[in-house]
Amino acid sequence: MPDDDFSLFAEQMQGVRRIHVDQADVGKAKVNKAGQRKRRENAQQTTATITVDGLSDQFVIDVGAEDTLYWARDGVQDTQLRRMKAGQIAFEGSLDLHGMSVEKARTTLREFLTEALRLEIRCVRVTHGKAARLDGKKPMIKSHVNTWLRQHDKVLGFTSCIAKHGGTGAVYVLLKRHMLEGRDEQ
Repeated sequence: MPDDDFSLFAEQMQGVRRIHVDQADVGKAKVNKAGQRKRRENAQQTTATITVDGLSDQFVIDVGAEDTLYWARDGVQDTQLRRMKAGQIAFEGSLDLHGMSVEKARTTLREFLTEALRLEIRCVRVTHGKAARLDGKKPMIKSHVNTWLRQHDKVLGFTSCIAKHGGTGAVYVLLKRHMLEGRDEQ
């Protein structure tokens, strides 16, 4: 029987040429040393400014854990913001940024505001928290949210919430909206 196995193998191998290269081609492209070095240099350079759809970190306004936030774009009626500050304008959407990294919070906030604007929502609540940091610095997410909301061109104003809605750990955000056809301003 062994002869039969060898015969069968020899028969199957007819026309096959022996390879004289002792290295396998795994399909990988050769490493571009200059390109690799350039990518490493670029990765090591830190950029002080990161901008995602207009929300920049170039200048962050540090705020304290218990600081009350209040800001309005020029032209926004004071009565609107006073009503919002008193919790008299119902918020139609809410976002909680607790425990997120700054980058995740930025992306999540941008997506949330985009969706609220698409749905023609007038007022939303953003919970940023007010955690005191171990290093003694100001609350990171609260400070960034305070800065980002001022940069967003569709945000008319914002103010810290009343206690039952999060107090100084959250803000009501008043959004600019374009009236949908057939919908009346109330």
